[in-house]
Amino acid sequence: MKMRLVLYIVGGYALLVLFAFLLADSLVFFPRGELRTDPSERGLEYEDVSFRAGDGTLLHGWFLPGKGRGTLLFCHGNAGNISHRLDSLEIFHRLGLSVFLFDYRGYGKSGGKPSEEGLYSDVEGAWRWLAEERGIRPETIVLFGRSLGGAVAAWAAEKHSPAGLILESTFTSLADIGKHHYFFLPVKLITGDSFNTLDRMKNITCPVLVASSPEDEIVPPEHGRILFEAARQPKRFLELTGDHNWGFMSTGRGYVEGLDAFFNEVFGSEAGRNEVE
Repeated sequence: MKMRLVLYIVGGYALLVLFAFLLADSLVFFPRGELRTDPSERGLEYEDVSFRAGDGTLLHGWFLPGKGRGTLLFCHGNAGNISHRLDSLEIFHRLGLSVFLFDYRGYGKSGGKPSEEGLYSDVEGAWRWLAEERGIRPETIVLFGRSLGGAVAAWAAEKHSPAGLILESTFTSLADIGKHHYFFLPVKLITGDSFNTLDRMKNITCPVLVASSPEDEIVPPEHGRILFEAARQPKRFLELTGDHNWGFMSTGRGYVEGLDAFFNEVFGSEAGRNEVE
């Protein structure tokens, strides 16, 4: 009887692991298809952009012209789509930056289905669009990644030579964040070495800003500190307040001033117009 119970438990656990393995992507990516709004709602001028990922997948994004301070390539998190990022667009616009915000494959109006390699191909296509279609020099582009987007931005920063890299509320690796939330599963076996931001830090040579909140309920705050310690100089750490999704808003003026100081370091204080209010 006891042996049968043990076999049931072991078999049930094995099925749970198999289920998690087969549905791993659906536990990582939470795309929304419909765009609920656009930058014009906030009075922001923008260009609707269609472009190709590195593997040819057709993607969609918005390009917002700035005031000559530099260009931000925005890699968003794992949920929603670009229409959920208008608060950030307003902040970067006030700071004088042009912004290219794009949807990964399977998100918003972008075709395809999300995957780790697919997202890397997507940011590669976005980088090429800025460089080849807009003629924007790499030394004037800052890569920005929030949450999962930080892993995507770090991949691009390792491959290219941007002016800077911003990692906001970003985890060290998918396996590390998975172990935190699903400690009862062999997460490393399921995820492998996916989205390993930490491993890339030693190869990134541009200035880095890491932003993290001690109140983050999704990404443990030690992830931000570990990434910061692994980054080369020059680097900055910006402590946020509030939860994972809204820490940048909760931090308020401190967040904007922290970004502004980093952009001054990267582009110089005379580049563009500084509009910290």
